[in-house]
Amino acid sequence: MKILVADKISPKGVAYLRQQAGFEVVEAYGSSPEKVLELVKDVHAIAVRSETKITAAVLAAAPLLKVVGRAGVGVDNVDVDAATERGVIVMNTPSGNTVATAELTFTHLLCGARPVPQAAASMKAGQWDRKSFSGIELFKKTLGIVGLGRIGGEVAKRAQAFGMRVLAYDPYLVPSRAKAMQVEPATLDELLTQSDYITVHMPLTEDTHYMIDEAAFEKAKKGLRIFNCARGGIIKESALIAALKSGKVAAAGLDVFEDEPLAKDSELRQMPNVVLTPHLGASTAEAQESVGIEVAEQIADVLRGGVIRNAVNMPSIDAAAVKVLGPYLDLGAKLGTLVQQIAPAQVATLRITYWGKLHELDTNSITRSIQRGYLRRISGDSVNFVNAPLVLERLGVKCEIIKSTEDSDYTELLAVEAVASDGTSRSVSGTLITKAAKPRIVTLNGLEVEVEAAGKLLIIENKDQPGMIGYVGTLLGANGVNIANMSLSRQTAGQTALIVINLDSEPSEAVRRELKGNPAITLAKYVEL
Repeated sequence: MKILVADKISPKGVAYLRQQAGFEVVEAYGSSPEKVLELVKDVHAIAVRSETKITAAVLAAAPLLKVVGRAGVGVDNVDVDAATERGVIVMNTPSGNTVATAELTFTHLLCGARPVPQAAASMKAGQWDRKSFSGIELFKKTLGIVGLGRIGGEVAKRAQAFGMRVLAYDPYLVPSRAKAMQVEPATLDELLTQSDYITVHMPLTEDTHYMIDEAAFEKAKKGLRIFNCARGGIIKESALIAALKSGKVAAAGLDVFEDEPLAKDSELRQMPNVVLTPHLGASTAEAQESVGIEVAEQIADVLRGGVIRNAVNMPSIDAAAVKVLGPYLDLGAKLGTLVQQIAPAQVATLRITYWGKLHELDTNSITRSIQRGYLRRISGDSVNFVNAPLVLERLGVKCEIIKSTEDSDYTELLAVEAVASDGTSRSVSGTLITKAAKPRIVTLNGLEVEVEAAGKLLIIENKDQPGMIGYVGTLLGANGVNIANMSLSRQTAGQTALIVINLDSEPSEAVRRELKGNPAITLAKYVEL
């Protein structure tokens, strides 16, 4: 079997592949897109970093392709949907760059406290200027960490070693986990108002895009020092530039940018109190060796028909099982992402219940699909079927599995409930209906509904009173939002009622604000599946 190593990975990784019996390895670094199309015609696996684009056209030109291995975390350069459609496994290596990125973050933090790069530049220019490069200490200062995953946790350890007080904002981290890591949980506002230094460690999602914007800087301490080695776009660059000019931010360090490479005329390049690096987070010999060896081992396992690890588009099961489980995996992923979007931010328990014929299937795979769906908007690209349980564990979320023998109205039913530490919960259940095995939502927060589990949903809980359906329909219509389908439910007359609507387009922020501001509405949530 032929393996194309399209981008330069660790020589040890390449050597590992060459040592495996039956493998032919082709190294073709820096190939043009046209050359890649030619090379993939008879390959069974491709190893890439971030340079080579594995597009739908590349996948179509590779009829023998079984697996694409990404030496790194992000898979932005791989068309995962097209790969899934063609039955190609896409894998990443999410843990290899943890220490490298944490250490680079701390390097930026130190350079933000002591202007070493600026002082070094002045020395090389022949100057001896001690007065211009005075700094401050880390000791007894407060570091705010936004996102306490693998990398954020490593940064916290290093900050504690420097005698810093560590605040952590992570809406999905339960207090018990924060206590174990010896950090102080805080709201984002608390972190902004109390921190001398802030560093961000979250994936770039709809929720984290421009999380640190003009309003955030307005709340922050004067003289804040802020750093981003995670993803460009979490910190709004125009707001950062304005805050640096006003003196609200004393220093900044950036390894990632909204658009990469950073424009040559970017104002950030001209600011003396900003340290910039060209996306070097994983650029250490150890990290590159680690991800290179890891991706080589994972590719070899797949080609030998062994375990599938760190797949971003399928669970660790064999191809025959995928055929049977596919519709249930899709249903589970959708129920997981739906319950996450309507649940409280801090969930203590994710309770999954199986009824009927589902007992006969590999529920472990379905469980992992639910977990991955739940984490999709929280952890971004780094979560997959293999590491989802560990990510939940790091967040302090317990996963509880129940196989119920009680009677149900359905021959197979899957329920997912997110329970907060105070006992409040949100739940959804679903099943497969018709020969096409289309996923359907059949209950939501205990109320019966009949909703297609796809696309754009608007979920509204309200006091059961006259005029609510007309009010919602009129508001959506007046704002150009078409209703594809609507399901209604209620407990008893005058109590809680539920409206679930399949929409053709996303409602505007103004529409959502008006719905949430209606005194009769207790929940108004737009959800995408």
